[in-house]
Amino acid sequence: MRKVLLVLMGVAPLLVLGLSGCSSDGDSANDVGVTLRDFKIELGEDAAKAGSVTFKVHNDGPSEHEFVVFKTELAADALPTDDNGDVAESDSFAPVDEIEGIKSGKSPTLTVDLEAGDYVLICNLPGHYRQGMHASFRVT
Repeated sequence: MRKVLLVLMGVAPLLVLGLSGCSSDGDSANDVGVTLRDFKIELGEDAAKAGSVTFKVHNDGPSEHEFVVFKTELAADALPTDDNGDVAESDSFAPVDEIEGIKSGKSPTLTVDLEAGDYVLICNLPGHYRQGMHASFRVT
């Protein structure tokens, strides 16, 4: 009986910890890892559920970058650009949200409420989009 009690005392805290991971509080299902490099955006996941999505961005390159979210059905490499090849933001083509000035080695987060649809994630510092800093993202 004493062995059973000791075993239960050892297992009970593990069960509580395991069940707490099933809670809906702090749902990490919509956390998306993003790595920025010269000149590439790598996503841990290329899709998320509609609602609150948290992009956990890390700048792993030597250059400063930014992280911009656009809702669009256009391909990642086919966004409207200006004469310099940078994405031409306007009233009709505005970002959903963004983080500017991400220094090398920094890891900011961006939480955005996203509805279902297609998105493109870019760095729009001069020349960066043109050099390949873009990725497609889907919200279901």
